[in-house]
Amino acid sequence: MACTTVGLFGGSFNPPHIGHVLAAAYVLSAGLVERVIAVPVFSHALGKSLAPFPARVAMARLAFEWLPGVEVSDVEQELGSPSRTLRTIQALSARHPDWQLRLLVGSDILGELHQWHAYAEIERLAPPLILPRPGAPDPSRPGEAARILPDISSTEVRASLDAAARGDSEGAAELQRVVPAPVLAYIREQGLYGDAAP
Repeated sequence: MACTTVGLFGGSFNPPHIGHVLAAAYVLSAGLVERVIAVPVFSHALGKSLAPFPARVAMARLAFEWLPGVEVSDVEQELGSPSRTLRTIQALSARHPDWQLRLLVGSDILGELHQWHAYAEIERLAPPLILPRPGAPDPSRPGEAARILPDISSTEVRASLDAAARGDSEGAAELQRVVPAPVLAYIREQGLYGDAAP
């Protein structure tokens, strides 16, 4: 049976931003995977406060909808709390035996992977595919900083949302630069992230 190489792109997507979209476009266009499955975390293992799961799934779908080869899965809701990468990999592998999963991870968390629950099994089932992140070493170019993806974080996006809600024009301009337009419209329509209410 021929296998399809599928990148498992897990994350909070709280909210999704241009960096997420470009990461998926990068692995697809570079031929590193044939498809990408974006999987919003249902319940953060460290108890981080997140926007409601249905809203994060909806935003992820809006962010990726234009990009062929990317699908957003709500599988972690079915699996319940707490969300564990290994359980997600096992569930997707059981449903899709024709997939060869690769776990997409940023180079900024390479030093933390050994702390993950059952990381050796994760590595066996879905060998990690390292995405160079700004501010972290590029594993494909030892000694060099990563340059492929932009330096954007959801934490900074939420800060810009708060600033824009207070009338800060720079915050509003930053949002236009780093958040997909349909996602930004959804955030404002739904009044997400507290001070981001319309």
